Amino acid sequence: MQTFERLFLAVNRWALILLLAAMSVIIFTNVVLRYTTHESIEWAEEVSRHMMIWLTFLGAGPVLRYGGHIAVENLQDALPRKAAIALRIVVALLLFAFFGFMVWYGWLYMQRTMFQLTAVTQIPFAYIYSAMPIGGVLLVVHFLLIVKGYVLDRQFASDDHFDATASASL
Repeated sequence: MQTFERLFLAVNRWALILLLAAMSVIIFTNVVLRYTTHESIEWAEEVSRHMMIWLTFLGAGPVLRYGGHIAVENLQDALPRKAAIALRIVVALLLFAFFGFMVWYGWLYMQRTMFQLTAVTQIPFAYIYSAMPIGGVLLVVHFLLIVKGYVLDRQFASDDHFDATASASL
């Protein structure tokens, strides 16, 4: 299971790195061209916007895994241990329900937009909207890998790249 988790996280991270790098190159190149030649790449803004959507949905899982999303924890801090665990179970169930909602409605959006084309690149909007159900599935997998530690001890994952508890105390 640890091998799967390491591989899963590595693939997710590399997808994010490559998307961000490609988006940065496209935007930088477009800005340079605009200022040096007064011409721009006509598809640059559209493609970079779509890449940003994909970055958002693919990046939500690792951020959840490391406890990087905004959370209000005052109530569970004030509760006795058993009540806090019960509250975190409710939160975990609500999160799983929301992720399922994301997958389901993302799939519906994909079906509805398969024949609508983007303005410049003329690709189906379904390819952009597919970020939502794929991101939802990734959120489920990331959360499944940490949910036990979260529910029992409010622990999130940490590694050499990121430790949410260390950065929260700064």
